[in-house]
Amino acid sequence: MNIKKYLQCITTSLLITIFSGCAVTRDQESVGAYIDDSVITTSIKSKFFEDKTVDGSAITVETLNGIVMLSGFVKNVLQKNTAENITIKVKGVKAVKNEISVKP
Repeated sequence: MNIKKYLQCITTSLLITIFSGCAVTRDQESVGAYIDDSVITTSIKSKFFEDKTVDGSAITVETLNGIVMLSGFVKNVLQKNTAENITIKVKGVKAVKNEISVKP
């Protein structure tokens, strides 16, 4: 009997651990909104890497309810502006907060 209870406890713990990975984070309204934000972030990062004028590895992209915040460091103002222009054109982006700093 004790082994059966032990296995049930382990199984329950595993299930809780697995399904908690689907939990909504960062105070978003739904899992769908979280997935949409992840798609937006991924799209922006891939477009950064496609564009030769932007250093995609130097820019951090965070999305919350369609509002994107860019941060990091770039070499010049052109890169900063290009990153913002790329971002605003991505489907689902409602607004862009450009906090990218230009290296002196």
